[in-house]
Amino acid sequence: MDLVVALYEVTRYFPRNEEFGLVSQIRRAAVSVPSNIAEGMTRRWPKERTHFLNISQGSLSELDTQLDLARRLGYTPPDTCNELTERMSEIQRLLGGLIRSLRS
Repeated sequence: MDLVVALYEVTRYFPRNEEFGLVSQIRRAAVSVPSNIAEGMTRRWPKERTHFLNISQGSLSELDTQLDLARRLGYTPPDTCNELTERMSEIQRLLGGLIRSLRS
């Protein structure tokens, strides 16, 4: 959830013409991460849980690409991108561990 809030804050300063483009994409992918974790953890079977956690991982990968694009376009300072990328990497590691534990 902290990542989502941080990304909403960052995208607030993107150019107005990106409101329905990159801003929307980043925000939807960001919200998808905790939403799919929450939904997955309510599922009864480990295979179902894993499915939703994998979707969360996919959303994090989308975010990584979108943030890189935002950095390249000059919308986000490199320091901010690096900090967000580190947060996303940590979430990826945690999700990977959770997925591995569900598979065993």
